[in-house]
Amino acid sequence: MVALSRFAEILIRNKVVSKEQFAEADQVARESGRNAGDVLIQLGYADGDDVMKALAEEHRMPFIDLSKTRIGENVVELVPESVARESAVLPFNEEDGVLTILSSDPSDMDTVEKLRFILNRDVRVALAPRDRILEAINRYYGQIEGESADSMLQEFTDTAIDFTETTDSDFNVSDGADESSAPIVRLVQMMIAEAVQLRASDIHIEPFEDRVRIRYRIDGILQERDAAPRRLLGAIISRIKILGRIDIAERRRPQDGRIKVTVGEKELDLRVSVIPTNHGQSVVMRLLDKDNIKVSIRQLGFNAEMFKTFTSMIRRPNGIVLVTGPTGSGKTTTLYAALNSMNRPDKKIITAEDPVEYYLPGINQVEVNHTIGLDFARIIRSMLRQAPNIILVGEMRDSETASMGIQASLTGHLVFSTLHTNDAPGAVTRMVDMGVPNYLVASSVIAILAQRLVRTNCSKCKAKFTPRESVILEAGITMEQASKATFMKGKGCNHCQKTGYRGRLGIFELLVINAKVREMIFASASTQEIRAFAVKNGMITLYADGIDKVMRGITSFEEVNRVAKRSEQDNLCLARLPLAQ
Repeated sequence: MVALSRFAEILIRNKVVSKEQFAEADQVARESGRNAGDVLIQLGYADGDDVMKALAEEHRMPFIDLSKTRIGENVVELVPESVARESAVLPFNEEDGVLTILSSDPSDMDTVEKLRFILNRDVRVALAPRDRILEAINRYYGQIEGESADSMLQEFTDTAIDFTETTDSDFNVSDGADESSAPIVRLVQMMIAEAVQLRASDIHIEPFEDRVRIRYRIDGILQERDAAPRRLLGAIISRIKILGRIDIAERRRPQDGRIKVTVGEKELDLRVSVIPTNHGQSVVMRLLDKDNIKVSIRQLGFNAEMFKTFTSMIRRPNGIVLVTGPTGSGKTTTLYAALNSMNRPDKKIITAEDPVEYYLPGINQVEVNHTIGLDFARIIRSMLRQAPNIILVGEMRDSETASMGIQASLTGHLVFSTLHTNDAPGAVTRMVDMGVPNYLVASSVIAILAQRLVRTNCSKCKAKFTPRESVILEAGITMEQASKATFMKGKGCNHCQKTGYRGRLGIFELLVINAKVREMIFASASTQEIRAFAVKNGMITLYADGIDKVMRGITSFEEVNRVAKRSEQDNLCLARLPLAQ
């Protein structure tokens, strides 16, 4: 038996996690190249404070709770803001010529030595969670050089600076030394930095008659920030276009671009989309964080049985695995997690994507380019000559692409792809509607996974609560089932921006195409007939999987009802839930 590390022993002794939970996190950490502490937090088994306290005990360092501590301005001024942000450290206390700094990495001796050299004094380290340190840096040093995007917008609103006559050419990037001090340049920089800090997935800049609305999508929900004055629209759009290498003179056609930025220690790609509206050009910047694709299949949110079934499906030598759901339901993350689990030197993997959002090391990725006729079908036809083991087709959106994917699966390749359908059985009908013969669908598709994303309860402020009886019964579960459940609800804190939620997890519906389902597809059975048979034979529906996560305290009834609606067939699934037995 493998001996536990001291870190693991401390966590288990303090009853933060069980041996089994740590073993699972340790395995995920080894597979993804991350540390076990971060994985424990992401899996929801521990929070940042618990992990950092254990690290502090392991390394015999003090642990500091920043929520209960006030740091003096004279101490904060000892460390330059640039150093604090770059190294994610915060000066905490100064006594007898010894400076104590807060860090989340007990082994970061390089930063300690750098500070000793810069400050010419002894430096000691205390530990605190990284997210708390970053929040405190923004609080004590001021949000991005003493200002926030909201405060800058307020300044623009209050001042009489006139941008109405400004042209795009006035905002061309120059090599001048003081370019970074230009108000619009700083505003766009702050907007991006603020979105990253708030974990936003995209930034929406939308023009209206009397204002410019700015919204961030955080955990799938759009949240409005302070509106910008209408006169700033041209300047903001021009700055974003310059960063994205987009033609600033073109205002009548949709345009796309890409921006590479570094915020703190994060390197991000921003995918920019510009479309003309009746009140001016509207922009959406999608923030593509490479950390989002380093998740393993285990971290997606599968229950034990579904995890086992899905991993066995993706290890088949050939066939088609479809992932379905609306835009923003996490399909790309699921597919990349599957590819990452199979990305080994003995496998050749090729993808066809429109566009390539994340770059995966060790995988051949091809981007669709319609202007030169490089569409999905043509890429698939060419990639088959490259003798791949696994193929990813970004989306089966027409008959030709679907037919090529099916031909690839029938000639010995494992094919992954996505479809836009409401549930797993609906994918069969969708492919037939696209013109694919039902016998080809039946003989090639081996599994269909439908999914949605729900926000998870904040780990810092969640607490047990008892839902009203009417809510429980309306959800389709009995009071007896509810008595065995652990219902949790976030109260709202700084960690979750007072929402009660932080982070997202998938709810799933996995349809395995077995012999009987194959016969039904051959016989042109309807979606309802396939669904009824699958549920009767053990398939857990999206709604039932969501309610299972509610009963385990992971999410809320409101979140599940937001993305999935209860049907009559869900009742059978709800009665089979593990907690219901």
